Amino acid sequence: TYYSMAGVFDLRGDYAKALEYYEKALVIRRKALGEDHPDTATTYNNMAGVFKSQGDYANALEYYE
Repeated sequence: TYYSMAGVFDLRGDYAKALEYYEKALVIRRKALGEDHPDTATTYNNMAGVFKSQGDYANALEYYE
């Protein structure tokens, strides 16, 4: 799945690819599950972690919200 692939890219330090695939997963999850579903929230959380790993704390905080 896009979500799982994003996790692998994140672990490898390929943050651009990780964000690309988390975004694809997020679009699907928002449509299928809704904005308030825990899986959607987990995707936002993981995207925030990628931003944090890159030192992009402003975007990390936005996604953690």
